[in-house]
Amino acid sequence: MINTITIYHNPRCSKSRQTLNLLIKNNVKHNIHLYLKKPLNTNEINNLLKLLDKNTDEIIRKKEEIYKKLALKKASSTELIEAISKNPILLERPIVTDGKKAIIGRPPENVLKLI
Repeated sequence: MINTITIYHNPRCSKSRQTLNLLIKNNVKHNIHLYLKKPLNTNEINNLLKLLDKNTDEIIRKKEEIYKKLALKKASSTELIEAISKNPILLERPIVTDGKKAIIGRPPENVLKLI
């Protein structure tokens, strides 16, 4: 049995909307986590990193103004996780997880690997 899918979603992001539409189109039971309204804490971010099998540098949005403003280019992994927790716009989006694995929905079709 498949676990319920969770999408870390930003409704203003076209890739996030496209990924959510793929879940809906494929009748996948899902939860929507609006991470900009309910930011992830550092433990949740660390858990996502494990599920994604990625390093922190791969889930942070380097083109965001806050990334530049905070001068995060040479930040440690711990500092990046803290920055994402305090500034959730820095989290790459969308991220979709079934609780055992996670995938970044870029391109949105990546989500099909989970379902």
